Amino acid sequence: MKRLCRILLSGLLCVAFSGAVHAAEKVDFIVSGRDKGSISAVQEGGVTYVDVQKTARKFGAGVELFARSKQAKISAKGFYAILTAPLDEIIVNAQAKTLPAPVRIEGSKMMAPVAFFLLPEFQEAVDRYVSFKDGAFYVERRFNLEFLDTQKGAQDTLLVFDARKPVSYRTEQTNEHTVKVTFSDVVLKRDLHLRVKTDYISSMDVRQGRNGEAVLKVLLNRGVHDWSFGEADGKLVFRAGAQKAAPVLAAAFKPAAPAAAQPESAAPAVAQPAETPRSVLGNEKPSVLAEADEPPVMTAAPAKPTAVSSAQPAKPAPVVKAEPNPLAISQAHKKMRIMVDPGHGGKDPGAVRSRYREKDWNLDVAKELARLLKKGGFEVQMTREKDTFIALSERSKKANKFKADLFVSVHTNASKNRNANGFQVYFRSEKATDKEAAEVAALENEAMQYEEVHYNFVDALLQSLAKNEYINESSKLAGYVRNAVYKQPGIGIAVNRNNSVRQANFYVLKGVNSPAILVEMGYISSTKDRGRLSNGTVRDRMAKGIYNGIREYAKKEGWID
Repeated sequence: MKRLCRILLSGLLCVAFSGAVHAAEKVDFIVSGRDKGSISAVQEGGVTYVDVQKTARKFGAGVELFARSKQAKISAKGFYAILTAPLDEIIVNAQAKTLPAPVRIEGSKMMAPVAFFLLPEFQEAVDRYVSFKDGAFYVERRFNLEFLDTQKGAQDTLLVFDARKPVSYRTEQTNEHTVKVTFSDVVLKRDLHLRVKTDYISSMDVRQGRNGEAVLKVLLNRGVHDWSFGEADGKLVFRAGAQKAAPVLAAAFKPAAPAAAQPESAAPAVAQPAETPRSVLGNEKPSVLAEADEPPVMTAAPAKPTAVSSAQPAKPAPVVKAEPNPLAISQAHKKMRIMVDPGHGGKDPGAVRSRYREKDWNLDVAKELARLLKKGGFEVQMTREKDTFIALSERSKKANKFKADLFVSVHTNASKNRNANGFQVYFRSEKATDKEAAEVAALENEAMQYEEVHYNFVDALLQSLAKNEYINESSKLAGYVRNAVYKQPGIGIAVNRNNSVRQANFYVLKGVNSPAILVEMGYISSTKDRGRLSNGTVRDRMAKGIYNGIREYAKKEGWID
């Protein structure tokens, strides 16, 4: 009876782990033939899923995870993608694509089908050829010339190369036993030294040189009476033999006979070489990935397709909403429109010290600023006029709906360092000016914890990608505001003219279709700054300084006389 129970229990466990529970595995990285570690993976339904964050970093791509919205942003040069769990629709450079299986969450990890990392757009962005076979990623630099193999015969020895585009070359015999072939404008798959050891060739050495050149050196043996280099059957062939003759390639090197037409989705999708090569996985960054030895396979060939299917009808991405086109810095309307954003509010108090709450000071100064702007002839709206909570994503949407020409967010700073003090003004960039700027951004971004709905990262991202043109304008606006606050009498808060204009990644500034700045009036955590900002007159003078900076910017840009 006990034995029967054990058999039944064993059978149940096998069913459980073979069905409902997927197999935990790992995927190796073979870079230019060398093992460069592995990342965690799972198999389910014939699809291999890999850890998005770790895999992207292996390729040298940037990655940001957003737990609340279950989204990830993968970015590289000229490329970005948004993955959302549990959807199979993804966004690649603002275009919807479909993966063969949905993105999924496994504990604290986001897992995506390997097909994502085989996308031609991704390969071009990381400047590598990427394939997946036998449970491993194979990575090669984006070469256009590779050594295939030797062909050894009784009368000659052939060195066979494959060029992915027409290449120019020159040959020279430097001494009795050495021949050199210099290729122009090529990227060699990898450097290689090979001992051939035939009657005709002792060894060969081919290496990538500078300025797009590669050099092949062949050491000849005494039996050679003729050598040549040229094209044969679509390949580049170095021949060394006992007598002069044309190279004859074995069937393995010749192009395959035309096959019956295959479905488009089964055709290899080989991305073209990037115009501007980038070293993401090469020896320059040994901590990421480096040089290899495995023949490239440009597409995966598992039982179930792992590439993005082009046979399926295109589906609209459910997470992306139509947004207005970014506004240029021009007078689309007669008066400059300014959105004033009092930071925090409602259930989000911002920084708090003693009986003082940041949200109250922010609202007070923002109201006075809005009053001055209206009096000065500007069109003005506020994201909030009362002690109410407004989600960060909604603030930028309000600005875009208003067609704002400027966005000014008013905040009060805080730090664990009690000596930190002074006025600062920020404009948005992906990278912070310094550690302190990054900490300020992190503090202000904590407002997201109060949002009751998922932050629609895709909406904000698509907007922010289109507004690089606003970074310079935002920087100029920040400079004018800093200078005006510095000159404004009666504030009494330090303004360092050397480092008070800073860059940081504030969510509230993302998605705004106009120049946008975030003002930190001073530190509520500083006894001195807190004493000044707790005075209503000082706050009015702060608003006046900010107003003067905005007015000076508007004047320089031709909005007002």
